[in-house]
Amino acid sequence: MRTKSKQQQRLLLLLLTARATVSATETLDTATVDEPLWPLAINTWAGPFQAATDAAYLALKDSSSALDAVEIGCSTCERNRCDGTVGFGGSPDENCETTLDAMIMDGVTMKSGAVAGLRRIKDAISVARHVLEHTSHTLLVGDHATEFAVQNGFTPQDLSTPESRAKCQEWKQAKCQPNYRLQVSPAASTSCGPYKPLQKQDQQSPVDQGQASHDTISLIAIDDDGVMAAGTSTNGASHKIPGRVGDGPITGSGTYVDGDVGACGSTGDGDIMMRFLPCYQAVESMRRGMTPQEAADDAIRRILKKYPKMSAGIVVVDKQGRHAGASAGFEGYSYAYRGGDMKKTKEVKIKPIKSLQGEPTELRLQGVL
Repeated sequence: MRTKSKQQQRLLLLLLTARATVSATETLDTATVDEPLWPLAINTWAGPFQAATDAAYLALKDSSSALDAVEIGCSTCERNRCDGTVGFGGSPDENCETTLDAMIMDGVTMKSGAVAGLRRIKDAISVARHVLEHTSHTLLVGDHATEFAVQNGFTPQDLSTPESRAKCQEWKQAKCQPNYRLQVSPAASTSCGPYKPLQKQDQQSPVDQGQASHDTISLIAIDDDGVMAAGTSTNGASHKIPGRVGDGPITGSGTYVDGDVGACGSTGDGDIMMRFLPCYQAVESMRRGMTPQEAADDAIRRILKKYPKMSAGIVVVDKQGRHAGASAGFEGYSYAYRGGDMKKTKEVKIKPIKSLQGEPTELRLQGVL
C-alpha cells in the first residue's frame, strides 16, 4: 500500500477535525443573502450535508486553498454518505451496484477534472482532482476511470453495503418500480425485463418522470484572497440503467465557476438539468449584470418552461460572496453556508418557483428564454 503523501495526511487531519466539530444551525427564511463573507463555504442542501460545509470552511480558515476546501468538503460527504445520495452504499443501479460521479473546477484556470460511473473507488472527488491536476483531460469514465485511480494510488473497494443490496432486492421484488426504461417490451411499468425496444408503430408518448433520488452535493469555496473553486459528488439516481451519467460531473451543469464573476452549484433531475447547463447559464447571467437571485431564478425558469414537473435546486454566488438560491419541485430545498468569522453554519430555505410569472427580469436584461 502506498505511503500517504503530506497532502493526503493533511486532508485526513482536516477531515477528522471536521468530524469532531458539531456546528449549530441557524435557519433563515430568506432566499437572498447579501452579506459578503470571505472565506466562504456554501453548498446545496443542509442537514447531513452541513458536515461538508463545516469541513470546507475549517479548511479555508486553516489557510487551505479553495480547491483543497472543495475536495475536503465533498470528501466529508462521501465518507459520511450524507443522506445516502453521496458516496458508497447508496443509489444502487439495476444491477445493484453503486457507482460514483464527481467533478472539481478551478475558478482561476477554468480547468475542471471529473469522473463518471466510477466503480470500486470510494474517493470520487479526490480522483476527479487527480484528473484535474495530472492530466490534460476533463472527464474519465467507468472502468478506465477506476484504472486511472489505481494507477494514482487509490485502493479498490466494494462500494455496496448490506443496506444497498437489500434496497435493490426490494426494488426487484416490487417489479423494478420505478425505473427509467421507455418504449420497451415487456412494459417497464410492470416488469423487470429483459427489455427489447418497441417497434415505432407500437410506441406511445413517453411520460415525463423525475428521478428516484437527486440530492447531489455541489460545493463552492472562496478563500481569503477571493480565489474561487467548486465541485460536486454524487452516487447518481437510484435504480438507474447501468452506465447512466447525470449532471453532477458535467461542467456547467452540476457546478460551474469563473473567478471573475462567480459560481453556481445545482441538484435535482440530472437527466433534465444537463440539457440546460443551468450553472453555466447562471454565471453568464451574472456576467451580464444579473444579481445572484435574478440569475438563480432565471436558470430555474428556463428549465421549468420546458419541463414543468421537474425538480431542481441551485445556489448562486457572485465573486464578492453574495449568494441566493432558487428551486422548483422541491418543497424542502435549502442550502447551507458558513463564512467570515461565523461560529456556526446557516441554512437558507428556498420556496419553490411554481409558475413562469415574474419573467420581466430576463426581458429587462435582454435574456432569451
